[in-house]
Amino acid sequence: MPETRKIGPFDVSAIGLGCMSLSHAYGPPPPEAQAERVLTGAVEAGYTFFDTAAVYGLGHNERLVGRVLKPYRDRIVLASKCGMTRGEERDLNGSPERLKQTCDESLARLGVEVIDLYYLHRWDKRVPIEESVGALADLVAVGKIRSIGLSEVGATTLRKAHAVHPIAALQTEYSPWTRNPEIAVLDACRELGVTFVAFSPVARGFLAGGASEPEKFGKGDFRKAMPRFNGEALAANLKLLDAFSAIAHDAGCTRAQLCLAWLLQKDPNVVPIPGTSNPDHMTENAGALHVRLSTETMAQIEATVNERTVAGARYPEAMQATVDTEDWAA
Repeated sequence: MPETRKIGPFDVSAIGLGCMSLSHAYGPPPPEAQAERVLTGAVEAGYTFFDTAAVYGLGHNERLVGRVLKPYRDRIVLASKCGMTRGEERDLNGSPERLKQTCDESLARLGVEVIDLYYLHRWDKRVPIEESVGALADLVAVGKIRSIGLSEVGATTLRKAHAVHPIAALQTEYSPWTRNPEIAVLDACRELGVTFVAFSPVARGFLAGGASEPEKFGKGDFRKAMPRFNGEALAANLKLLDAFSAIAHDAGCTRAQLCLAWLLQKDPNVVPIPGTSNPDHMTENAGALHVRLSTETMAQIEATVNERTVAGARYPEAMQATVDTEDWAA
């Protein structure tokens, strides 16, 4: 994976690895040995950017990532997140004291002395964003983190945060079926020199063809509660898959690669971080770097899957409440 992109002071692989699904969210986590194969295989495939968080598996993911990637620490850029530790809305805590405590806990679980990129996982709206970012700036000053990121915030909040301390990256869902960042966030990132990190770039598996039968989702799979995977919204969204599959066929790539290639060509400031618990899918995703889409194919994708053709909200109401949507639609 020779292509790199910038995140703050770092050059990272143009596609990173989202590590969440190795510990929770999409049903039971994979066996430990399989998770290890995904992580070590990713290093061998050229991934140099790995994304975890305190809340993933309630600390399990940080311990897993830290242990498995320890031999490669000098070859990778490691990102984690604070501000949410149990995954519940009432658990949001952006107070400076809590963020600093969470950082110490994450450093211990990861087994590292410094975290390269440390995100505020969600903005706790009870605490001014300037105060939360100020606490992260303190962590930079004492050498516990190297750069600061934000997750799921709008352009206005990004600008307020950036005025306190340079923000290296902003992370939000972005794929053909989630286009909210195009309203204002992407422009703000370009203006401020902030890299946009796209999570769920293959639509939580849906556009890759791996999530078309929600009745087969495992226990604890949080997609079961997401409007896009239920009822009439699901029925409407399933109708998009055949056309999307045809575009991928004509482009000579898989559906997952089509999503990733679309993102990579949309904006050189975007770094997608697909997650998977399947080593073969991890390798497949890396192959998106070799896919080149014509202007006509890019237009076809956007005409087929967009904010008007996709049915249902991103999140159920309680989860949506944790997202800063001041200047972009839910």
